[in-house]
Amino acid sequence: MFTPNFCYSTGFRYDPSFGSAVIDWEVFSFGKLRKENEAARAVTNRKDSEKEAYVLQLKKLLSERYINLLYNKTKLYWNEKTVERLHEIRIITSGLSKAGLKPAADSLLASSAFIQALAINDKLEGNSSAALIKLQELSGASAFNFKSALAHFVKPVVFIVEKKALISNSHPILTSLKHQVDFYTAKSAIENSALLPSVHFLGGVSYRGTSINKNGYVSGKWKDGFANNANNFIAGVGITWNITNVLTNSIKSKGFLKEAESVENLHTQYEQSMQADLAAAQVRISQQFKQIEKATTALKQSDDGYKMYLSRYKSGLIGLNELLQIQQLFEVAENQLLEASQDYWMLIAYEAELTSDFNFLFTNL
Repeated sequence: MFTPNFCYSTGFRYDPSFGSAVIDWEVFSFGKLRKENEAARAVTNRKDSEKEAYVLQLKKLLSERYINLLYNKTKLYWNEKTVERLHEIRIITSGLSKAGLKPAADSLLASSAFIQALAINDKLEGNSSAALIKLQELSGASAFNFKSALAHFVKPVVFIVEKKALISNSHPILTSLKHQVDFYTAKSAIENSALLPSVHFLGGVSYRGTSINKNGYVSGKWKDGFANNANNFIAGVGITWNITNVLTNSIKSKGFLKEAESVENLHTQYEQSMQADLAAAQVRISQQFKQIEKATTALKQSDDGYKMYLSRYKSGLIGLNELLQIQQLFEVAENQLLEASQDYWMLIAYEAELTSDFNFLFTNL
């Protein structure tokens, strides 16, 4: 610490000047400064880890919004196919009714089913536009090319788990807690160091000038106040020891150690919880892929069955109610595959956040 001091006074007959400077240099503090640096470094590292954890959350949120967009786009596309099928049924029914082969009520029923599909289409268009807006808001991009992703959405690549389900110690959430433990440990050491004295080097110099010369003559000029100077110097070593806070610092040190222990237990709890979540997610991903395979097979069979029943309806072998029931079963199969695919990719996004690795998701979708 450097403390300068200078003053000048003027009067009618006597004009003195005085200046002084004192240096207080702490040369030994029993590790206090080193521990304070460690505590500051731990805070900086924790903030960096919290930033990385926030980036992971943003990646997951962005992935979820992208998956939601693909879900709504695919659902809209498939509903448009439903509208086309119902339109075909309506045209066939209208023709059969005019020919007297089917009652007029069938024509009204087919038209009602067609209009309901159109109404659902309007709703799905709104959902798709809203999902796109939410994705643009987070990504900052105005346009997306997701045509290839739409094809992969319901035909995902199998997720092969070749690694053990282990949470990395470098995960931002865990490293943030670890740096918090380091901070409380360093603060405890700082309080312990405060119990010990500090060694200081002290130095000082003073300057004094007067307007009185050696013959006793007093000058009234301002510049003569800096003449006839006298200098003094002082140097020494001092010890500072605050013994009044010994008990308080000891209690604070133990308190910080308890905080460090608490955060360390929280770190263990988080690690175990994330480990269990990762193992569960990877099991669910495997089973979810099997569901997609079965739902794909069911959809293919529903499509083939619908085409057969449509031919039978054209031939007058079945009624409209039966054909519409088959059409509804076809829609159920489509929705099951869509929901299974959405759940699959959401699990992939969750697994990516736990492992801090979005490579599979970004590569295959």
